[in-house]
Amino acid sequence: MIPVFKPDLGKEELDEIRKVFASNWIGLGPKTREFEEQFAKYIGTKFAVGTNSATAALHLAVAAHGIDSGEVIVPAVTFVSTAHAAVYCNAKPILCDVDKETLCMDADDLQRKITKNTKAIIPVHLGGHPCDMDAINDIAEDKNLIVIEDAANATGALYKGKKIGSLADSACFSFHAVKNMTTGEGGMITTDDEDLVKKLYRLRWVGINKDTWNRAYVSAKYSWYYEVTELGWKYHMNDIPAAIGVAQLKKVDRLNEARRKIVERYNAAFSRLGWLSVPYEAKNVKHAYWLYILRVNDPSDRDKIIKHLADRSIATSVHFMPVHLQPYYRDFYIRNKIKVSVPVADVEWKKMVTLPLYPSMTDSEVKQVVDGVSSFRK
Repeated sequence: MIPVFKPDLGKEELDEIRKVFASNWIGLGPKTREFEEQFAKYIGTKFAVGTNSATAALHLAVAAHGIDSGEVIVPAVTFVSTAHAAVYCNAKPILCDVDKETLCMDADDLQRKITKNTKAIIPVHLGGHPCDMDAINDIAEDKNLIVIEDAANATGALYKGKKIGSLADSACFSFHAVKNMTTGEGGMITTDDEDLVKKLYRLRWVGINKDTWNRAYVSAKYSWYYEVTELGWKYHMNDIPAAIGVAQLKKVDRLNEARRKIVERYNAAFSRLGWLSVPYEAKNVKHAYWLYILRVNDPSDRDKIIKHLADRSIATSVHFMPVHLQPYYRDFYIRNKIKVSVPVADVEWKKMVTLPLYPSMTDSEVKQVVDGVSSFRK
């Protein structure tokens, strides 16, 4: 079975892990700081704060920005962590419709969804395609709203020549096992706001004002003393995944280019088929292609092609079922008497199929996927 995803790991990652083992320090420490500094430089921000997941990063970002009530606008088509981050902070996730071409947050609908209770906007760069950040930031500036990029799908993507993750008040990344770059599990928050970073450091370490590494080695001598200055969470990264991240960061652009070459082969083959559409890429962006989302024209074909490909040893997926269709959120919106109106999302998600895409795909595997899709209507 050809999988949908496959991580690209090798000797470089093992070498970095060995350095951590040799140091006898495997918790939050110098390797985490090294990864944070290198990632911030890569994205083009002043700071980066490592976490143990992108879900944790989103939660911390919302909390650190001081959001503890009101409404946070998120796109309907996203992984549920985007909405969870608002709920964790006692805010209500208000669903915005998506653009029919990019499947990212629709700026016109965003404008319509803003109320006096809106505190923040979390645009999601779905599948690696950047949102229309100029339009979103203009709306946010006009309404004095916080913008947190959900860049979990988009490490390495560009918007008008700038890296995704450098275009808002803060941004959150994922290094889950199947993402463009991985640390096994992990996340990162990027920002230029030094005060925000200081708060994030405390919040990711259960509210403690000085972590163990700083007390043990950065200070002149070990100090047992610390203070818990606020309620925080155990969300920090440690030096083992950070070591993997240091190696992966050196590869990510090359891995993304390998993805792009496979996408070009897919597009060349599938563009000739009249019963589907290939992923859209706007002229002013560079897609990171974490996902290759094919869309069938007839929604009734979606489950049929998934079975057709499975019968030919090709795994597929759907990214993502809209948030309000998940049982928890269906009940949440009913209970809170929140009307959900996202007509584009409600239609388009039923057409979506995620095909296998990973840098190490062989020519024969790509051909197998192409032949599998192409043979569906035959």
